[in-house]
Amino acid sequence: MSVLITGISGNLGRALAKQLHRTEKVIGLDRRPFPGAPKDLEVHHLDIRKRRVEDLFRRGEVKAIIHMAIIHDPRLSQHEHHSFNVLGTKAVLQFAAKYGVAKVVVLSSTSVYGPQPENDNFLTEESPLLGSQRFPDIRDLVEVDMYAQQYMWKQPSLETVIVRPVHIVGPTVRNAPGTYLRLQRPWTLAGFDPMVQLIHEEDAARALALALKPGVRGIYNVVGPGELPLSAVLRELGRTPIPVPHLIARPLLGKLFQYRLAGFPSAELDHLQFLCTVDGSRAEKELGFRPSYTLRETIRSVLGEVPPRVQGAA
Repeated sequence: MSVLITGISGNLGRALAKQLHRTEKVIGLDRRPFPGAPKDLEVHHLDIRKRRVEDLFRRGEVKAIIHMAIIHDPRLSQHEHHSFNVLGTKAVLQFAAKYGVAKVVVLSSTSVYGPQPENDNFLTEESPLLGSQRFPDIRDLVEVDMYAQQYMWKQPSLETVIVRPVHIVGPTVRNAPGTYLRLQRPWTLAGFDPMVQLIHEEDAARALALALKPGVRGIYNVVGPGELPLSAVLRELGRTPIPVPHLIARPLLGKLFQYRLAGFPSAELDHLQFLCTVDGSRAEKELGFRPSYTLRETIRSVLGEVPPRVQGAA
């Protein structure tokens, strides 16, 4: 089976490609280079919004897509975010429908639910997507997720899967959770200690690969090996947190981010204050997914530690 992976040059895309290329023909699509790509990979350096992308579908060999070409750079304009994330996703899925691609897997995130003061302890796939209410920068991801749901119902003859992993961490991942956990003295919000769910990048890639199984369709929360209070995660990493009153933290972090003295915007503080934990039992039952990394290995992966069992992976 030929699998087209959009966003293949990202760290998660590379991990996924290295898992899949042994058993499937992998075609990569990304506007960024992919240094060290396996020799049998076919990589096209194209923007997903360009008409030339249709040529890949027109050949008729793409039987499945894993769409993960979503940018999360808060320093880019909202227009560029929306154009690439939303319009790019629509273009790719429209080509998939036009050329009868049987399986479409879309990478989303449990962040679409949003950390909220009234959240249940474990959110299911049917929970409302409220992430953009308090965090406008995640609006594109919510829109991509909702468009994929519409695609699922409009194309009932095709198998569409939406994968929503919890915070992805690992030695190569560079995202807001990883940046925060690498700080020697990270801020916490005084009086708050929310539960945290993390998943190793290799486990997240394996969940996406499992979504290619014939007959699988629907929405799946994908969780790591458990959950811990934020304080316990920081203690495992040897961090010395700085408790800050939330009324001071938000405007102060907003100014620091504005002047590029902080790596993430103040809206991210919601994850340090409110609960956003999810139930991953559907993925375990229907995809057969269980994380291979322990909770300690997953947490410590942000330090660049690689357990012996994956050091030789390629």
